[in-house]
Amino acid sequence: MHCPFCSTTDTKVIDSRLVANGDQVRRRRECLACGERFTTFETAELVLPRLIKQDGSRQPFDEDKLRAGMLRALEKRPVSMEKLEEAIARIKHRLRATGEREVKSLLVGELVMNELHKLDEIAYIRFASVYRCFQDLNEFRDEIDRLANRNQKND
Repeated sequence: MHCPFCSTTDTKVIDSRLVANGDQVRRRRECLACGERFTTFETAELVLPRLIKQDGSRQPFDEDKLRAGMLRALEKRPVSMEKLEEAIARIKHRLRATGEREVKSLLVGELVMNELHKLDEIAYIRFASVYRCFQDLNEFRDEIDRLANRNQKND
């Protein structure tokens, strides 16, 4: 590990501990050359499947794009960043759990809608309106009615 202060590669680990529910290791390091201390985070690099878009093109999974879309739907809604990050982690876990090298982008959209439904109904409707390309108010009403019926069944 290079020291961020003097770029020397001679550093030692002072302390290690698990963070993020055991998904990361936090390491406190000290540079043996300049004596500065810094923190690093280590995570397992797990490959997510490539996405097959509706036009047949393929592209790598982009967590930043996923986060941006969900943030757009959650704008000005009372949902913490921690809850959002947990939802993103669940989506990524489900994608990895498919065991596939490629999945249809529709699967990601459905996973996002399921997570947003749990987080905030308004965000869910916002996302659904864009994702399903609602054309008029009737399509909004239909989705809101489906949401209300689903909630009644769960009560």
